[in-house]
Amino acid sequence: MQSKLLSRRDADFLLYEWLDLEALTQRPRFADHSRETFTAALDTAEKIATDLFAPHNRLSDADEPHAIPGAKCLEVQMIPEVKTALDAYIGAGLMAAGQDYELGGMQLPVTVEKLAAAYFTAANVSTTSYAFLTIGNANTLLKTGTPDQIRRFVQPMLEGRYFGTMCLSEPQAGSSLSDITTRAEPDPVAGPEGERQYRLKGNKMWISAGEHELAGNIVHLVLAKIPGPDGKLIPGVKGISLFIVPKHLVNDDGTLGERNDVVLAGLNHKMGNRGTTNCLLNFGEGVFTPAGKAGAIGYLVGQPHQGLANMFHMMNEARIGVGAGAAVLGYTGYLHALDYARNRPQGRHPANKDPAQPQLAIVEHTDVRRMLLAQKAYAEGALGLVLYSAKLVDDERTAPDPEQRALASRLLEFLTPITKSWPSQWCVEANSLAIQVHGGYGYTREYPVEQFYRDNRLNAIHEGTHGIHGLDLLGRKAAMQEGALLKAFAAEVRKTVDQSSRGDYAGIADYGRQLDAALRRVERTTATLYGAGDMNKTLANASVYLEAVGHVVVAWVWLQQAIAAKAGLDAGATHEDEAFYRGKLQACRYFYRWELPKTDTQFDLLDSLDTTTLDMQDAWF
Repeated sequence: MQSKLLSRRDADFLLYEWLDLEALTQRPRFADHSRETFTAALDTAEKIATDLFAPHNRLSDADEPHAIPGAKCLEVQMIPEVKTALDAYIGAGLMAAGQDYELGGMQLPVTVEKLAAAYFTAANVSTTSYAFLTIGNANTLLKTGTPDQIRRFVQPMLEGRYFGTMCLSEPQAGSSLSDITTRAEPDPVAGPEGERQYRLKGNKMWISAGEHELAGNIVHLVLAKIPGPDGKLIPGVKGISLFIVPKHLVNDDGTLGERNDVVLAGLNHKMGNRGTTNCLLNFGEGVFTPAGKAGAIGYLVGQPHQGLANMFHMMNEARIGVGAGAAVLGYTGYLHALDYARNRPQGRHPANKDPAQPQLAIVEHTDVRRMLLAQKAYAEGALGLVLYSAKLVDDERTAPDPEQRALASRLLEFLTPITKSWPSQWCVEANSLAIQVHGGYGYTREYPVEQFYRDNRLNAIHEGTHGIHGLDLLGRKAAMQEGALLKAFAAEVRKTVDQSSRGDYAGIADYGRQLDAALRRVERTTATLYGAGDMNKTLANASVYLEAVGHVVVAWVWLQQAIAAKAGLDAGATHEDEAFYRGKLQACRYFYRWELPKTDTQFDLLDSLDTTTLDMQDAWF
């Protein structure tokens, strides 16, 4: 039976017929791998996700973790299936799948690692979050930590003995990290192996996976400010440093020591991802006093006042991960809607109202096909964008040519806000359409599509809101290095446009011309916005810019998929493959006929330097 998590046929198409992932095996890091080893990893991921993660997805949503009184502080209680699933994930070596052999990893390409992860997110995003946050934490410390910090904290995380989080936001600050007030006071007492340690005091909000009993320890990466000589905190982001604050201290020999002074103050109850604890954590309130002194013990990561730069190692990776999660929640919703539409009889064709005739499966109704085609265009386009971005990470790290690595870095920098935000907007729309295909059943809890919608709606807020990424794309990425990132992206798009003109099938050359025209509008509009002479005007409609450019990017992704599908048809496809390729071409046609034209109105609005929202006053609401 075909999986309703993801389509393996589509995955193979994206990896091998479009992205040519087998070519990575020619690079030294991946020399031990082949298509067979990639397939084995994906097969393992699909089986564990199907057998152990998907079955308790609805249960963890209905019976979410809850806080209970403990001996000295609140503790978390959750259903046992979460730990059973995560233990299997860890046992399969997936926590370290992309890491070096020396760290117990498999050295899988990031592209394969992200696709394997997609099965778990599609199956159960809440349970999966505990593992993915840990992986991101470990990757950050591998880049910024000392050898001793890697030995004491990273190795146990990669082995699944410890889990990890990132603690950024505070109740009074939200996304405005310059306003955090958590303090890190230097401690005259030395830590393990003479390491300088600090005492942290403050509160952190919205901390996913911040408290649980799924592993022996939780390694918190915490943003805090070291006070200056006058005892005052340095204002703004320049004063922020990054600290390791473990739930339990770790002795020199690697054994767990006493409890650190970080405790759960309460759980936030979200509309989705209910199975992931979302915590308010208190640091240094004196519930526990390690070494007899108030304050949670923390260890500086990297240099003082470089905390935000260090944390961004995790945040950028997390942003691609959020985009991937949004894409696959839209994807699994689409597959559930497709299965329902093929098996739900209802109504007859408008030209045949004879009640004596059998009812049709609703997939035969044109409007249902419209909704399914839109979902296919959003979900498969989003997954393509995510895997393309993951492939850029592989190229940035392992391409043999320095120029190729530099190009990958520029493209990745430009695309990351779109890779996070576009799936988070449009795959929620796919989930909405999946509910609509189910009709009245869609908004009942007897069918999973309503949960997919609730879970996915969080992704437009996770790891930077939609508006923040609009400001990032227009306010930073489009102008960085005198526009070098945008120019690199434009050059790659034009290569695809040129490729599309070499032959024609189902309008591919016409799509190329449309895409070229849309790209020219991106360039002109960007110049117009930066020519305004007023950054308030330039950035007033940054979210519209993000949406418009995002649609152009996904149109580019779809044109590349259409070219690959045409090549598959030209090579002589089987009957089943022919249907697959024609489905790809039809989804591309949909995107160019129904979606890309929407950007004309958006670019017109941007070009006018409209100040409607900028001029609105609080008192007028």
